Amino acid sequence: MSPQPGPNAPFSRIVHRTIVKQPPVAVRGEGMMLVLRNGREILDASGGAAVACIGHGNRRVAAAVGAQAASLTYVHSGFFTTEPAEALADLLLGDEPGGLSHAFFVSSGSEAMESAIKLARQYFLEVGEPQRTRFIARRQSYHGNTLGALAAGGNLARRRPYEPMLAGAFSHVSPCFSYHYRHDGERDSQYTARLCAELEHEFQRLGPRNVAAFCAEPVVGATAGCVTAVPGYFESIRKVCDRHGALLILDEVMCGMGRTGTTHAWQQEGITPDIQAIGKGLGGGYAPIGGILVSRRIINALANGSGSFIHGHTYQAHPLACAAALEVQRIIQDEELLPRVRSMGALLEQRLRERFVSHANIGDIRGRGLFFALELVEDRAQRRPFAPSLQFHERIKHHALARGLAVYPSGGTIDGAGGDHVIVAPAYICQPTDIDLIVDRLDDAIAGALRDAHAVMRAT
Repeated sequence: MSPQPGPNAPFSRIVHRTIVKQPPVAVRGEGMMLVLRNGREILDASGGAAVACIGHGNRRVAAAVGAQAASLTYVHSGFFTTEPAEALADLLLGDEPGGLSHAFFVSSGSEAMESAIKLARQYFLEVGEPQRTRFIARRQSYHGNTLGALAAGGNLARRRPYEPMLAGAFSHVSPCFSYHYRHDGERDSQYTARLCAELEHEFQRLGPRNVAAFCAEPVVGATAGCVTAVPGYFESIRKVCDRHGALLILDEVMCGMGRTGTTHAWQQEGITPDIQAIGKGLGGGYAPIGGILVSRRIINALANGSGSFIHGHTYQAHPLACAAALEVQRIIQDEELLPRVRSMGALLEQRLRERFVSHANIGDIRGRGLFFALELVEDRAQRRPFAPSLQFHERIKHHALARGLAVYPSGGTIDGAGGDHVIVAPAYICQPTDIDLIVDRLDDAIAGALRDAHAVMRAT
């Protein structure tokens, strides 16, 4: 006899993110809108997790995937390459931006970061530095959910259950998170110098020639909420890495592929990475795809050494996924969506600041392009967060959906336990009317969440 659900759980054979409550069923998407099975329309203000960058239901992408499915669905990458995979790599890297010359396509951002970590390790084996086994990353970062990527990340809530299983090759330094961690009166240059001194100290603690790479998100995504670095930070970090011969791995899975207004977020930081992880906006949600972009010097080391990358996946460079991503990237170019990200991003910031800059429970408004977050606080003057037990970010999610809005809230913003934020990351095709509707509904959702929270606090 088949097992039956518990008395308080809906029946579903899917292991949903929350086991005891089944999410609503989405049946269709068109542009900025999602349609549920009950007919309700939801304005997708975050593209899921900053994924659906060209909106839903794009006919060009559907046709491209259908045509690819009709011609070739799968080959093993150990035997063959395919036209869409080669064309996608050419489109991304034909002009070798920042010295990045080759791509390795996988099925997710987590796989991309696993690949980046492994490639960094193999590079040093190829060049005769096998002692380089250590990686430095930042607290309040997120680099993926597989064990290697999770070890690299600094998301404490996600790490905690698996801590005994995580590799000891990873250590963490402070994030560049001005709202919470810059000292009063500290200038950009002073804050950068302090963070670089901390990184230098970590290199020295580990032994400078034992460090393989430093990993960072140029704009920190879900864990801290669209945190940008102060000017000059990444240039200084790059110098520390270069001084000690370590690689720089930039994780742009969430913030890259146009989300911040340029194809790569690092293009606004004055530096280039040795390895870059990409995902989400690469395929725009039309297929599961991620990847790494690799500098020519790393590829040359492998070519002159073992001649191969000792890593791979069954669905690596999958033809349908590459065909979908190729068409998404062509649409971004053909429809000149990056200038639109910059103009609509400026409007989004303007509307958010007009509405929330004086709000008693909004501590910070931050981001870049179409990638912005509000940090929610109980006491704005003290920057004191709501009690974690209130799950304030989940209350915003609930009230937003009730008002026909999907945003991307998270908790543990400050240190993995305290703090709440909500991310707004609409599709690059958004219109000014969409921006206004997002801000109006978000304002109402925050008000509803505050009423709930205050009721709970009064009751206790």
